[in-house]
Amino acid sequence: MNVVVDPNGPPLAATPSNPVPEGARAGYFVTSDNVRLRYALFPRKGEMPRGTVCILQGRAEFIEKYFETIADFQARGFAVATFDFRGQGGSERVVPGRLGYVDRFEDYWTDLRSFHAGILLPDCPPPFYLVAHSMGGLVALDAGRRDRLMFDRLFLSAPMIALEGVGMSMAGASRLANVLSFLGLGRLPLPGHDKPMVEKTFPDNPLTGDRARYLRNGEVLAAQPNLATGAPTIRWAAAATEMMGEAARDRFPGSVRIPVLMLAAARDRVVSTPAIEQLGLRMRTGRHIVIPGAQHELFMETDPIRGQVLAAFDAFITEQSG
Repeated sequence: MNVVVDPNGPPLAATPSNPVPEGARAGYFVTSDNVRLRYALFPRKGEMPRGTVCILQGRAEFIEKYFETIADFQARGFAVATFDFRGQGGSERVVPGRLGYVDRFEDYWTDLRSFHAGILLPDCPPPFYLVAHSMGGLVALDAGRRDRLMFDRLFLSAPMIALEGVGMSMAGASRLANVLSFLGLGRLPLPGHDKPMVEKTFPDNPLTGDRARYLRNGEVLAAQPNLATGAPTIRWAAAATEMMGEAARDRFPGSVRIPVLMLAAARDRVVSTPAIEQLGLRMRTGRHIVIPGAQHELFMETDPIRGQVLAAFDAFITEQSG
């Protein structure tokens, strides 16, 4: 695998409300299937690090969105490593128009596996803990069944096990989206997306109850619109719902062989909290917690909710040495 490390790196977009965490180093690496992805490393300064937290983003997210959370992990003694999935943030776009697209959900596994081999193993201190949100949580669960040695623990925020408000099973949705893709419609966007994060869209938004963090993320995109990702395509929906359908199969919970803690948001309108609860009850190596009052983006929520999320992380990681 060809890894490109640029000491100057691609720019990380800072705003007054969203400064770059200490010690940041950014660069690019090339995946095993030749896609150029942006990554960033944030070392733990001073004393010996407790390991590395690898952050996997949700759909349409980007490194800068997690600056506050990265600093939280640094303050806990961890180095942090993260990257933008293909087709979003500062990574190579797969189709024109900045739409969300993958041919197969396995493409995200290729991104993670390439990052692990080319960046995490040579450049970051072990042990490795995978922290993942939404779509990234489904990627993390897939990784947990493919290779139990890549990460020591998986900590998942509102993982995308199933979508909320879809009037059919994920397997049924996948069949429909696959038919539309077969008919040549795979690169068309799904309707109902692309609302800007500005003051007038904050009320009743499905992501967070924290106004300042909501607007902060909008300010980053206003300053760096190239980081934005548009609506998901029909082909993305086919790939994602196919993987969600796989997660609903009886064999799936036992196939994940890494300790897992899944946090679900009680007021989630993006992914299905009941689906997370059902999976948590069926997993041999995992469990779940429902955070009262929380919406989908747990790391972008109000201080009291974020405090619960970080306390759950602290307890989960401490279990390993306890």
